[in-house]
Amino acid sequence: MRVAISPQGNGWTLGALLLAAALAVWLLLQPSLIQGLAWPLRLPAVLLGAWALGAGFIGPLEPPSRRRWLRRAVSPPWNLAALGSFALLLAVRSLTA
Repeated sequence: MRVAISPQGNGWTLGALLLAAALAVWLLLQPSLIQGLAWPLRLPAVLLGAWALGAGFIGPLEPPSRRRWLRRAVSPPWNLAALGSFALLLAVRSLTA
C-alpha cells in the first residue's frame, strides 16, 4: 500500500487533525461518556466516533482509494461535519452526565 502526504497545507486539515487528537485524548480520559449511553444509542455513537476520528487522522494523507465515496467520506466537508457532531455529542454528554 502506498501512502503519500498531501501537498495542500490548508488550515482545515490541520484543524481536523488537532480536533481528532483532542477528542481521542478526551475519550481516553473519560470513556464513561460513551459507556454511559444505552445500547441503542451507544452503537451509533461508536460508529460516528470511529468515522470522525479515523477521517480526522487520515485527513493529512492522500486517500489511497479510487472509490469516490471513500474519498468524500474522509475529506472536507464530510469529515468536518462528523468531527463537529461527535465533539458536540461528547460536550452534551459531559454537561449532562
